[in-house]
Amino acid sequence: MQTLPKSQLLRFVEQAFHLAQRAVSRYSSKFSKQRYTLHQHIVLLCLKVRKNTTYRTLLDELIEMPRIRSAINLTELPAPSTLCKAFDRLDMAVWRVLLNLSVSLLPTNGVAGIDASGFDRSHASKHYTKRAKLTIQQLKVTLLVDTRANAILDLHITTTRKHDTQIAPSLINRNASEVEVLLGDKGYDDQQIREMARENLIRPLIKHREFSSLQKAWNARLDTELYGQRSQSETVNSRIKRKSGAFVRSRHWWKQFRELALACIVHNLDRTL
Repeated sequence: MQTLPKSQLLRFVEQAFHLAQRAVSRYSSKFSKQRYTLHQHIVLLCLKVRKNTTYRTLLDELIEMPRIRSAINLTELPAPSTLCKAFDRLDMAVWRVLLNLSVSLLPTNGVAGIDASGFDRSHASKHYTKRAKLTIQQLKVTLLVDTRANAILDLHITTTRKHDTQIAPSLINRNASEVEVLLGDKGYDDQQIREMARENLIRPLIKHREFSSLQKAWNARLDTELYGQRSQSETVNSRIKRKSGAFVRSRHWWKQFRELALACIVHNLDRTL
C-alpha cells in the first residue's frame, strides 16, 4: 500500500510536538489526571493559532484528521474548556522557551532588525468606535527578527507608551550571543543603545535623526545594502497581522502577552516548512 506524502499541516504538528517534548515534561504535576499531556495541549494551541480558528471549531475539524491525532498520540479529543484552561496554566516562561527552541530550527545569520508595531486589545467595529468616539488601547509589540530566515528571535510587549529606546536594551542583553549586527530605524537613535550593542560585540546599524549636516553625513556612510535588510522585520510584523489579525482576542493582559508569543512561535514553525 502506497504511503501518502505528509502535508504541511502534518509536518507543522510534528515539529510543534517535537519542540513541546524538548521544552516541558509530560505532565504539569504528579497529581495530574494524566488524561492529556502538556505536549498535546501545546500542539493543539499552536494549531488553533495557525488555523486562526476557535477551540470548538478546531476540535470539530480534528474529528476528521486521524493522521494529525495519531502524530501526537491523541486518542480522545479534549473539551474546548480543557484547552482554554491549559492556555491559562502555561506560563509565559514556557512560551519563551518554545520560541527560543523554534529559532534553533532555522538557519539564522546573526543580522537582526528591530521594529515595533501596535496590536488592538479588542476586536471592535471601526464604525462603532468612530461614532462613539472611542479609542482602542493598543499593545506595543517589538520584534527582533533575523533577516536571513525571517525568524523571530525575541519579542517585547508593553501596555504603556514606552519609547523604542527604552525597550531595545532588554532585547539586546537577552540576545547578545545570537546577534552580530543590529539594524534599527531612527526611533532607536540613542548613543547608549549603540554603546550597549558594542559592549555586547554587536555592530549597531541605526539611522541618526537628522538635525545637523554631521548626522546626515553619518547616515550617508551607512552600509545601505546591509541596512536595507531591516525591512524584513517590517515584513514579519505584517505577516503576523495578516495571519492572526491585528488584534488580540484575550481580555486579560497576561493572556494577551501569551497569545502574541504563541503567534511568534507559530510563525517560526511555519518558516521551517
